[in-house]
Amino acid sequence: MTKPIIGITSSYIKQGMYMEGTYVHHDYQKAIVEAGGVPIVLPVAPSDVLDRYVDMCDGFIFSGGEDVDPRFYNEDPHPKLGFFYTERDESELYLIKKVLEKKKPVFAICRGIQLLNVALGGTVIQDIPSQRKSAMQHSQTIQRDKTSHVVQINEDSKLHQLLNRETVMVNSLHHQAINQLADGLITTATARDGMIEAVELEGNPFVMGIQWHPESMVRKDKTMMVLFEEFVREANTSTKS
Repeated sequence: MTKPIIGITSSYIKQGMYMEGTYVHHDYQKAIVEAGGVPIVLPVAPSDVLDRYVDMCDGFIFSGGEDVDPRFYNEDPHPKLGFFYTERDESELYLIKKVLEKKKPVFAICRGIQLLNVALGGTVIQDIPSQRKSAMQHSQTIQRDKTSHVVQINEDSKLHQLLNRETVMVNSLHHQAINQLADGLITTATARDGMIEAVELEGNPFVMGIQWHPESMVRKDKTMMVLFEEFVREANTSTKS
């Protein structure tokens, strides 16, 4: 089998005067390699470069990171809004729309699920603790690879088909979440407090958004690897279409 190329979006960090640049957590790359794909990290770039990303990659992970700039869903910043990187939002919103037009597989994780929702016309809860008083803890204080709460999976979803579970324990590292769901997206999993935890896009073989971080769970829960294996399989199929 030809190994499909999987583009993984990235952020930017500055650790000091002589150390700054593109960043993405290594768990994404490791999960793709284990699933049989070839990961490449995609820096924020102008539109002509983004167009080459679309042509070059067979599937795309829209990765986690900072908050989404609320200007892109027509809201003013909430007092508890965290750091955002407007240039990343502009770059990824352009990229995700182009990728969806090409019907290439998309795996949108954590910030990625929120970005997918915004790209299709939805909105974001800017700060769960202050805007949803009945919410559970969604920004866990334990290690990234440990699980902290249950999500309930809809039976008529691709997610249920792949995991073959009605509930699953997940890790949780976010203070933002989907608010108004965009047209075309279907909720496929929720937390017990009603927070949207997973979505799929109608009419597309693999456009999946996951609010937790399955890439960091795969070492301890091989069920999560099924998601990456299916994503890579779909990406490999897209190279032949």
